[in-house]
Amino acid sequence: MQFQQLQYFVAVAETRHFTRAAELVHVAQPSLSQQIKALERELGADLFQRARGNITLTDAGEALLPLARRILADTDTARHEVQELVQLRRGRVRLGATPSVCTGLLPDVLRTFHDRYPGIRLLIEEGGSHDLVRQLARGALDLALVVLPLPTPSPALTTVELLREDLVVVSSPDAPAPGDGRRTVRVPDLEGERLVMFRHGYDLRELTVAACRSAGFEPDFAVEGGEMDAVLGFVRAGLGVAVVPRMVATRSGRGLRVTPLARPGLHRTIALAHRSDVAPPRAARELQRMLVER
Repeated sequence: MQFQQLQYFVAVAETRHFTRAAELVHVAQPSLSQQIKALERELGADLFQRARGNITLTDAGEALLPLARRILADTDTARHEVQELVQLRRGRVRLGATPSVCTGLLPDVLRTFHDRYPGIRLLIEEGGSHDLVRQLARGALDLALVVLPLPTPSPALTTVELLREDLVVVSSPDAPAPGDGRRTVRVPDLEGERLVMFRHGYDLRELTVAACRSAGFEPDFAVEGGEMDAVLGFVRAGLGVAVVPRMVATRSGRGLRVTPLARPGLHRTIALAHRSDVAPPRAARELQRMLVER
């Protein structure tokens, strides 16, 4: 008994027509008929009652049909499972993340993932949450690390919160300390400070500007328009102070003074997002698991 014969048998059983069954499985009708006859000889029983314009299953055919369907389904499952394992040996994961998350959260997780799955290529796209959500929606990314709440909530995305992170103020040790040198500073203490500010569309820019306005003042920018590395470099050079995630300040704190914000402080929530209507590839799901369980 051959797998192909079972495919042909199920096709005829479902269409009740040899010609349509042959079209369904993309084979010539005489070849399909020969394989069905060979299967009947192998089993020692007729599977179909053949009358002009009327194909019905015999008792033997009725008995075989659920078993044949199960065998074909199990074969598809086996093929899928093997492909899933192959995807963990080679393939790619397209991950989007805000630049600050790339600096703070990702390096350790990606190193662990790469050590475990060296054949998987990691393609990292940096951008603001708004841009990353658009790329997820059009299928250009498998996963994205974004800042909640999303700029434009999308029912087509599934998000899982990963962490809630404190923001801190960084400054140059050679410049006067913000907040008159106190151990913590409040957002109102930033009034009169020259801020090194991120570019438009950067989540940290929106959060910092909103916090300053809520405190009753417009922030004063010394420099604006940079990415994370540039902002930290400008702060080290003494051009001003910046509000950054604690994880970034910890990793990149060399040459920087780090001052916590007094309670209630400022925070941001990082979440992992993917499309709700399309399951991420196997390798992407494994990276997702590692990020959630880190």
